[in-house]
Amino acid sequence: MAQDRILLRGGTVLTMDPRLGTLTRGDVLIEDGVIVAVAPELAVDEAEIVDVTGHVVAPGMIDTHRHTWQTPLRALCADWTLIDYLFGVRLGVSPAFEPDDVRLGNRLGALDALNSGVTTILDFSHCNNTPEHADAAIAGLRESGVRAVFGYGFFESNPAKPPHFADHAARVSDFARVADTHFSSRDALVTLGAALTEYGTLPFDTTRAEIMAARERDALIVMHTGCVWSLPTGVGELAAAGLLGPDQVHVHCNTLTDHEWRLMADHGAKLSISVETELNMGMGRPAFAAARRHGIEPTLSCDIVSLNTGDLFTQTRMGLAFQRWADTEALNLGGGDPTAVSITAHDALRWSTVNAADAVGMADRIGSLTPGKQADVIVTGGPGLSQHPHLDPAATLVFQTTPGDVRHVLVAGRFAKRDGHLTGADLPGLLTQADACAERVLGRIATSGRPLPGTPPQGWGAIVAASAELHQAP
Repeated sequence: MAQDRILLRGGTVLTMDPRLGTLTRGDVLIEDGVIVAVAPELAVDEAEIVDVTGHVVAPGMIDTHRHTWQTPLRALCADWTLIDYLFGVRLGVSPAFEPDDVRLGNRLGALDALNSGVTTILDFSHCNNTPEHADAAIAGLRESGVRAVFGYGFFESNPAKPPHFADHAARVSDFARVADTHFSSRDALVTLGAALTEYGTLPFDTTRAEIMAARERDALIVMHTGCVWSLPTGVGELAAAGLLGPDQVHVHCNTLTDHEWRLMADHGAKLSISVETELNMGMGRPAFAAARRHGIEPTLSCDIVSLNTGDLFTQTRMGLAFQRWADTEALNLGGGDPTAVSITAHDALRWSTVNAADAVGMADRIGSLTPGKQADVIVTGGPGLSQHPHLDPAATLVFQTTPGDVRHVLVAGRFAKRDGHLTGADLPGLLTQADACAERVLGRIATSGRPLPGTPPQGWGAIVAASAELHQAP
């Protein structure tokens, strides 16, 4: 039997490819990590046959913004606002993380994603306190077997202490080192990205330097945009300087004006919505409606596992529920009742499949079960009560599926999860390490005498004042 050929036989195949549609019963043939055929029935010799009868076969889900290093801090900031998160995690916890903590966080967080059917993550890695931290973050991703874009973060988390990097130029230089050391092959599962420092917290020339460094390396760019109402978004300034473009994933975007949305659309910029974070931290309405008005295809992200779940089923379900409510609120308040939903479950699945593949620059490789694409595949079903019957496979995934219902996960044709269990990972051991990591990190913070979250009385006022002092228009 050829070990490089796998036939997924007899499942309900939700391809997310409009040319192929959904097969009530179908086979998916994988060879050398690539999907080579999808059909109602395939006659195949010399392949490993996996019977998926009664299951849903779908593309692996894609998370377009995740701070993976924070995984050992689950629910730490469950009752914090965004300002608490900035002071508590970004300025409090991050300096207490050692390289080994980051490595564990990234490995465990990526395994959490895989366990949940997320095969690709855009890792917004902003705990690069030293070069060793960045190296450790990459190692953790690679050890997990996930497909990822490593978004090198330029953010300085130790402003009150002598940092490792003497100036911002040193950080840009380290980004170049990371690119040369770790990303010589463009075909690897983990590829290069750049996570920008928030606009307005550094002089504009520094923002320009980060973007230009990323573009010199052809790195995908990800940035937090328009999530703080009292700060400028920078969209207009980036557009005027020729720096806004289709190689950028802008996260949140709750505060953007219609003019800024038009600029985003005109320049082909991409959007990532972190529904659970935005609703819980009071950041504003998730931007589905604004994106729809301006022809921008939304994507989804889990953002911070230090608050949220790590699965995109939850984000999709919450996002769909929120936008259906928002689309009917005016009608309801006027005494009327809707006659149809505004977004279907199938529409919502595009957010974390085909839309997300385009956003991370991999539309030709992942996002649908199309022959010729990489075999990033999930199979859901099994004994779960919510999985029978699956009368509408898209609706089953959105409304009825949890990570526990994910039976198989393949990344580039390799099983990362099989029969409901992660492969190649000592999960009990890793969870024990995660508990110990959290104890160490929180112990370091307690020893330093710093309270958490440690938000000063002036809160946003301090950040707004600092931004006004630093910000220089181009």
